[in-house]
Amino acid sequence: MKDGSPQVTPVWVDYDGTFVRINSAKGRVKDKNIRRDPRVSISLQDPANPYRYLEIRGKVVEITENGADDHINKLSKKYLGNPVYPFRKPDEVRVTYKIEPEKVSSMG
Repeated sequence: MKDGSPQVTPVWVDYDGTFVRINSAKGRVKDKNIRRDPRVSISLQDPANPYRYLEIRGKVVEITENGADDHINKLSKKYLGNPVYPFRKPDEVRVTYKIEPEKVSSMG
C-alpha cells in the first residue's frame, strides 16, 4: 500500500518449476504495489484441511503483458473450469508477474 503496509488479497497462482506466477490487470492496486515494491508473500491453503498450508516469500523478477491473456485463461480453467476468463473488463490489459521464491514454509 502507499504507506508501505502489505496488501493481502486472494490470487490465482501457478508454478512453472522455477517461478510462481500470478496475474492481474495493469493499473490495479496490486499492480501498482508490485511495481513500487517487488517483495511478495503468497499463502496457499488446502481446502480440505485449513491447518495445512504453504507460504512462499519472494520477489517479482518479471512483469510482462506478453502471454498474460493466455495465462489468465489458463488460471480460469484451473480454478473455475472455464477456458476463458469470464470477468474481463473491456480495455483491460492483463499482466503476468513471475515470482522467484526466496523462502518457502509449510505446515501440515
